[in-house]
Amino acid sequence: MVEREIKIRYKNSALGFFWSLVMPLATIFVMWVVFKVFMRNATPSFSAYVLAAYLPYTFIQMAILDSAQSVLIALPVVKKVYFPREILPLASVISNFIHFLLSLPVFFGFLFITYATTGFEVSPFTWRMWFLPVLLLITFAFTTGVAFIISSLNVFYEDVKYVISLLLYLMFFLTPVMYFSENVYSAMQDKPNGHLLYVLYHLNPIAMLATAYKKTLVPLGKIDVGGELVNPLAFDWTLFGIATLVSFALFFGGYALFNRLKWKFVERP
Repeated sequence: MVEREIKIRYKNSALGFFWSLVMPLATIFVMWVVFKVFMRNATPSFSAYVLAAYLPYTFIQMAILDSAQSVLIALPVVKKVYFPREILPLASVISNFIHFLLSLPVFFGFLFITYATTGFEVSPFTWRMWFLPVLLLITFAFTTGVAFIISSLNVFYEDVKYVISLLLYLMFFLTPVMYFSENVYSAMQDKPNGHLLYVLYHLNPIAMLATAYKKTLVPLGKIDVGGELVNPLAFDWTLFGIATLVSFALFFGGYALFNRLKWKFVERP
């Protein structure tokens, strides 16, 4: 089913898989023009930071949206033949995860080009990259858990896919993809209970994962915050631990919900 998902996506397409790379690369180029040229953001390797968070966010978004309809579309088959219903949302998540993995070599190539254009001064390939498999596992667990929940609920309440589509659109602006956790920290400093607001912001697992990908894949350097270059904040392992627990709780809780509702799929008119 994963193979089928991949083939259907690129059926009769001349460029095939490369269409998965065109959108993020085009988006990064536009962001680079807006933030570096128009807004004069002075953060070194700004586009690499954005791409490091944009690729996993795109995976999460596409996997959840694809899985939302997975059971509903297959409902005629579900009513006639027994098979493990879990494979329907899993196929959507895994096929998108494969695209995500295939995009990583392109990202590393982008890092190398950035490294070369700066005169090979600071290597982007550091020991932190060994942490990447852990991030991939947590991202997969979080996305799969949400996919289980959304795909099962959408069978009975079709408004769910519209709600989740809106939430994912808004989440793009509410997570540090185009900006940094340091920007959020700076903005919260002068507000009452600013630190609490900063912590609540990062209790969103997607926000914490976006920050983790940036700090893992791109060498730590100065960050432009309000026109001033500042040192990056230390990685908050406590908040990351909470995000990890939430992700795996969603994975097991989402599967439990799916497992409970899957016997009622055939009852849907």
